[in-house]
Amino acid sequence: MKRIGILALAATLATSTAVMAQPAPAAKDAGWTTLFDGKSLAGWRGFKSETPPPGWEVKDGVLVHSGKGGDLMTVREFGSFDLELDYKVAVGGNSGIMYRVVTEGNAPYWSGPEYQILDNERHPDAKNGPDRLSGANYDLIAPSAAVSRPAGEWNTARIVVRGNHVEHWLNGTKVVEYEFGSPAWTTMVAESKFKAWPIYGKATRGHIVLQDHGDLVEFRNIRVKDLN
Repeated sequence: MKRIGILALAATLATSTAVMAQPAPAAKDAGWTTLFDGKSLAGWRGFKSETPPPGWEVKDGVLVHSGKGGDLMTVREFGSFDLELDYKVAVGGNSGIMYRVVTEGNAPYWSGPEYQILDNERHPDAKNGPDRLSGANYDLIAPSAAVSRPAGEWNTARIVVRGNHVEHWLNGTKVVEYEFGSPAWTTMVAESKFKAWPIYGKATRGHIVLQDHGDLVEFRNIRVKDLN
C-alpha cells in the first residue's frame, strides 16, 4: 500500500509540474495593445481635431458609428504593425479602415490606403468592380477570395504591415498582398484616382483611421502589435 501511495504521489507531482510548464494562456496576447477599451473613446481623435468627432459612441462594449461627424483616428502613429478587429456593417452599409494616415491634405484617404468594409450584396459601390468589395485595397486590389460574411454579422479584419509589405486578411484568409513603392504599386496608383494626391501611400508611419461613410458600422476587439 505504501508503494502505491508513493507512486500516486509521484504521478500527482509529475502532472502538476507538466501543468506548471504549460505557457500561460495570456502568452498568445504578448505584445498586443488594446486600442478600444470597450468603455470610452480614449486613445482616439478626429482627423483635424484633438478630440473624437460626433457620430461615434460606445454601446454595450462596442464602438458604434451611427451618424455623420467625421472619421475616427488613433492618437498614436504606427509604422510596421499587426492590426486586428471585428466589424459589423449594417444592411447597405459602407466603411473602411485606413492606415499610415498623415494629417496633411483634406482627408485621410489623401495619404492612407483603405481596407474596404462593405455590404457586398446591397451597396451600389460593389457594382463598380471587385476592388470595392470587403477586404479589398480600396479601388486598387480586389480580394482574392469571397470570405466576407453578410451585413449584420461580425467579420474579423487583420492588416499586417512590415516595412513596405502589406497584407489584408478577412475571416482568417489572406485576401490582399502588395508592396509599397513596387513597380506594380506605382502603376496601379498612377492609373487610379489616387494619382491626384502625391502623398498617397508615401508615409512610413501614420495613424489608423475608422471611416465615417455616413452608414451604421460597429467595431470591437480592436488591438494592435508594433512590428518595428
